[in-house]
Amino acid sequence: MSVSWRGPTVLAATLVALLGTALPAHAAAGPPPGSIASMGDSITRGFNACGWFVDCPSRSFSTGSTTAVNSHYLRIRAKNPAIDGHASNDARSGAKVADMPGQAATVVSQRAAYVTILIGANDACTSSEASMTSVAAFRGSLDSALGTLKAGLPDTKVLLISVPDLKRLWQVGKDSSGARTAWGLFSICQSMLANPTSTAAADTARRDRVRQRVIDYNGQLAAACTAYGANCKYDGGAVFGYAFQLSQISTWDYFHPNASGQAVLATVSYGAGFGW
Repeated sequence: MSVSWRGPTVLAATLVALLGTALPAHAAAGPPPGSIASMGDSITRGFNACGWFVDCPSRSFSTGSTTAVNSHYLRIRAKNPAIDGHASNDARSGAKVADMPGQAATVVSQRAAYVTILIGANDACTSSEASMTSVAAFRGSLDSALGTLKAGLPDTKVLLISVPDLKRLWQVGKDSSGARTAWGLFSICQSMLANPTSTAAADTARRDRVRQRVIDYNGQLAAACTAYGANCKYDGGAVFGYAFQLSQISTWDYFHPNASGQAVLATVSYGAGFGW
């Protein structure tokens, strides 16, 4: 069966008929929003980006007010001054995906017009490989949170940000005595970072499996966003694919982004977003 070119509308209708399914809807981003809220964990809280083991929400890539970071909030404010003062950081340090439904309920109560979600690092960064959140449980909590947002804020734009590549953290930090000391002293992300200098087959395989779990989480973020509809945007793996450097990581724990890392995270995630 041949299909002749008769314009995009006719071609789309023909493809639907051939494939038996509707093409995904892609709504325009619309004007820059007048309010923003962030969901997630310690990365979104700016943990360790300004001091010793404290949250630094002013340096958050999403809702922060620090000029040097140039957060989503500040980038939008430069285009829509009405957003000034309407930024809520609802993330919590230590949060996992299971905490997202509760955070979503808070965001709904705030009537945010734009929401960023970065979650999953703590689901993979656990005391051992065996204690990582399963892919099925990750998707279940994610769907619950997104369902709350969609029901309560049907017109709100939602940006799902990919989980960073945890193996990259090991790669850039394993040769640093400071990083190795911090990882061991504070038992940081032992599923990935245990025995950081080991080249044994078992440790190499473990790191690869943890990285695969992060990839699987990101696959679920992408799929859940597609299921959500036109008001959801996945970053396409932009944050996962960014090759961050050790200089962008806090020297307090060699795990969280410092102010420079938060600035890069803002640039990469905003650039992969709605295009305001």
